[in-house]
Order: sequence, then structure tokens, then C-alpha cells
Amino acid sequence: MSLPTHQSNGSWICQKESISRQYKFVRRIIKLKFNQMDFQYAAWQMVYLLTTPSRVYKNSQIRKHTKNQWARDDPAFLVLLSAFLGVSSILFAIILKLSVPGFFKFLLWVVFIDFIGVGLIIAGTCWYACSVLMRCENNPGSLEFGYSFDVHCNAFFPVLVVMHVVQPLCWHIFIDSDTRLGAFLGNFLWVIAIASYIYITFLGYAALPFIRGSEKILYLIGVVTFAFVMSIVLNANWGRHLINFYRKRIGE
Repeated sequence: MSLPTHQSNGSWICQKESISRQYKFVRRIIKLKFNQMDFQYAAWQMVYLLTTPSRVYKNSQIRKHTKNQWARDDPAFLVLLSAFLGVSSILFAIILKLSVPGFFKFLLWVVFIDFIGVGLIIAGTCWYACSVLMRCENNPGSLEFGYSFDVHCNAFFPVLVVMHVVQPLCWHIFIDSDTRLGAFLGNFLWVIAIASYIYITFLGYAALPFIRGSEKILYLIGVVTFAFVMSIVLNANWGRHLINFYRKRIGE
């Protein structure tokens, strides 16, 4: 009867330590102690996410062995990601000729809805699934919610590059078109972005030794591929629909 109690106490201690680490992480962001952040390392992680994303999660495994936590303890990556989000949103606004008030409304929507809001939902869903449904019974490891949000941030960066940099630059060339070719090329950018998000998310959870069945995440790429084929058949241009949605939301 003592074993379950021991496991319960161990789980409670891990949760308490995780909350303490997340509090310190948020406090470092609020105080903006840039001199204590390793921006060069964070920048290299962004490069790896576009080239060899598996290297980012190898660093997570090293951090687990050295600092006993999976989640990042340095907010430099999140700060750089936020800065890139702001700069890329400016490019987006210029290409689409948004007004200054429209730009700020667009930026607030992207930050608090697309990035943080949707990110918390996805991270929370993955955290629950991995903690309850996909957990190996014979492995005592625990998953921090901060790590799930880290995985979302990692997966979001390539999406940001494709949708906020590549898509605006290609907007007037072929995306803003009624042709089936325009829909094909524009929607293919979406497939690249979403498939990258799914793949990097898969790598994040596959790196955890106490999670089983993480390869099922890759099944979602098949769903995206099917939706892409159907969009071409129906000549549905996802990019134009998204822009129209944003314009209605910000009143442009």
C-alpha cells in the first residue's frame, strides 16, 4: 500500500517543482533581464527549426539530464519569436495595405488569438493526451505543461515564416487570383506550414521516453493532404479566405 502513496507524493513534488520553474520563467520575461538571456543560442534554434528540427529536441534531452526539466528555462526564444512576429506582421500589413489602426488590430489578433490562444488550447490538449492517454505505465517520467507550450512555440515558428513572410511576398504574384493555379500554389504554402507544425510537434513528443504512440500525430498530415486535394477540386483559395476573414475582423 506504500507504493501508490510514494508515487503520489513524487508526482505532487514534480508538479510543485514544475510550477515553481514556470513562475521563475514568467518572472524573467516580465523583468526583461536581457543580459541573462542567450539570444545567440535561441537564434540558432530558429535556424535548426527550419533545417533540422530534431536537433532542437536533442538539446531538450540534454537539458533534462543537466537541469532535470524538459521545458526551456531561458525565455530568449520566446522573446525572439515575439519580435519576429511583430516584424513579420509589419510586412504583412504593408503588402496588404492595412491602415495603422488596422495593423495594430491585426497584430493583437495574431498575438493573442492565433499564437497564445490557439497555442494554449493545442498545448493543453497535447499535455492532457500525453499525461493520461499516451503515457507508458512502467515509466515514472512526468510532462511539464511548459514543455507542451515550448513544442507549440517551436512548431509555430516555421508556420510564421511561411504564412507571414513567404505568403505576403507571393500574394500579388499568384495567391490573390481566381484561377485554380493560384489556389493550388497558395494552398500548397498552407500545406507546407501545417505539415511542418505537425511534424515538429511529433518530434517534440517523440523525444519523451515516457510517451508511446506519438507517431499517431503524423496521421494529421494525411487529413491536411486530403483537405488540400478537395480545395483544388472546389477551387477554394485558403489564403484569400483568411485575408477576407482578417479584414472583416479588423474592419478594413
